[in-house]
Amino acid sequence: MSRTRGFTRAACATTAAAVGLLFAPGLAGVSAAQTGGNPDPRRLAAQAQEGLRKATSIRIGYTDHSAAAMSNNRLPTSMSLALDRAGNCAGTMTMGGNGGTVEIIKRGDEVWLKPDGTFWKAELPGQRGIDAATSLTGRYLHGSTADALLSGIAGSCDLSTLQKAATVTAPPSLTEGLARALDDTRVVPLSFTVNGLKSTLYITTDMPRRLYRATQTGQGTNLDLTFTDYDKPVPTRIPPTNETVDISKVRAQLPTK
Repeated sequence: MSRTRGFTRAACATTAAAVGLLFAPGLAGVSAAQTGGNPDPRRLAAQAQEGLRKATSIRIGYTDHSAAAMSNNRLPTSMSLALDRAGNCAGTMTMGGNGGTVEIIKRGDEVWLKPDGTFWKAELPGQRGIDAATSLTGRYLHGSTADALLSGIAGSCDLSTLQKAATVTAPPSLTEGLARALDDTRVVPLSFTVNGLKSTLYITTDMPRRLYRATQTGQGTNLDLTFTDYDKPVPTRIPPTNETVDISKVRAQLPTK
């Protein structure tokens, strides 16, 4: 499989990982209406989940600190992606193993990807990679989600998919830690362990309660996600035609395996 095709699948897998951590058994299975009185850990989690479900747009910052991701140029190590319920998104993804960075823009069914020169040199061997880096760096590959190379981006950019995924059951316990500041945001940490993986959800102390960060650590796992720009519109910039190249024109250059 080419890294270009693999990249789009990696983008989809990254948001799937976000779903798995976001809606792990600490956030779901209990509603604010089910817990009365002063907020307890389960209620705090439920309020944050409700805030996330109601969001019309959000920015997700994703980092995979694991050795496997850091050393593999087919796996993403970081992503910053603004996305909304309409399936629009804009952001960047960086691959591990010095695999380069790709800018992502999706509006409706149209997709633009702008790989940097490092990506192209990792994608194509020898002189082919050098030539592609020379001719395509700074250019956006443009196509639609109907294209097999770009179809994975559609699932990555749909906030409603993440919001609908909260269908699991809460664990027996959820431990609340002491309030603290993260990046000047006041939060309360809520922790739980499932299948040997420890997850911590950092919920804002201010109302409305919102999930600000989530981390997960364990055997071979070291992920964190940050959630900002609730209800802030996704940037609407579309690359001008003189900065784009139709993906069909470079398809022949891309390896199929």
